[in-house]
Amino acid sequence: MSGTLVLDCEGLSQLVRRTPELTEWLAAAEAEDTRVITSSVTLVEARDPRTNQARFDYAVSRVNIVPPTEAIARHASRLLAAAGLHGHKYALDAIVAATALASPAPVTLLTSDPEDLTLLCAPGVRIAKI
Repeated sequence: MSGTLVLDCEGLSQLVRRTPELTEWLAAAEAEDTRVITSSVTLVEARDPRTNQARFDYAVSRVNIVPPTEAIARHASRLLAAAGLHGHKYALDAIVAATALASPAPVTLLTSDPEDLTLLCAPGVRIAKI
């Protein structure tokens, strides 16, 4: 394996919607033997009731699902404290950031929210806006 591509909520949502941009990212990841992951909490955050369940399940089957272990949760808590952010609003972003930081490098995180995720996980993770 050559690094990790992390999908946050928007990344997973775009995968479900089959957007061309996300399709290109996945093709590049496959060509480079890059592992594609998302946090299991992202499955909950990205669930849109307007989306057919089978379509959602198929999209999810294309990525590796990483559960938030106690170590990831503790790291996420430290990331929040270091960034001066409150867990009530930024908990899921912090879990995604900690998951990314625990993944094999180089790591790229696809997000629609680069500002907050840059605060939480830069410089160890490349943040790409989608």
